[in-house]
Amino acid sequence: MNNYRETLLAQYANSPTITGIIERFNDCIDPSVDLDQFFEMIWNIETAQGIGLDFWGKVVDISRQLQIDQELDYFGYDEAFTGTGSNIQPFNQAPFYNGPLATQTYTLSDDAYRKLIMLKAMSNVSDCTAPSMNRLLNFIFGNSGRCFVQDVGDMQMRFVFEFDLTAVEKAILTRSNAIARPTGVQLTIIIQLDTSATFGFAEAGLQPFDQGVFFSEGGIIHAS
Repeated sequence: MNNYRETLLAQYANSPTITGIIERFNDCIDPSVDLDQFFEMIWNIETAQGIGLDFWGKVVDISRQLQIDQELDYFGYDEAFTGTGSNIQPFNQAPFYNGPLATQTYTLSDDAYRKLIMLKAMSNVSDCTAPSMNRLLNFIFGNSGRCFVQDVGDMQMRFVFEFDLTAVEKAILTRSNAIARPTGVQLTIIIQLDTSATFGFAEAGLQPFDQGVFFSEGGIIHAS
């Protein structure tokens, strides 16, 4: 405690034994140290660890356990893009694709779980408009590159990432149910859109005729 001597009764204030015991005891349980540690480890979502993040996960109702798709290399052409994050390899380097792999459940690390918690917290209060969803995506993923939301009509919306996502980030987007969306609207996700080699409108930063190719549907992931 601070200024503990002011709390002593007068008859004990000059006792070296009593004051010595209290002083050493006070040094061992300094509340200012405990409060700082509580704030850093539990209360502050940006620095919380372990049980602190587990607490925040309960607040926003999201589990640390997450199903993550396995990713393997497959034989194929350089032009191929599967949207699964798998790498395409030449002859004698990888097997043929044999269908989707089974998922595995993992316990997320603190950094990955923190990102999932923040995404769920923002989704909980989102009005699901395009500007709000853009702010959400850029807050969570903006440090990695450009990402944005598209309203493609017919009750569909799309998240576009101009960079590749990790397996954990893909699982957060597609399997965590942490993404808010308007009722009845289908969400699709495009990963690693290469604007320098993809045909499209100039307003989107894409390429004109004879300068780019159509984007493959294999690069589109449907969120669950």
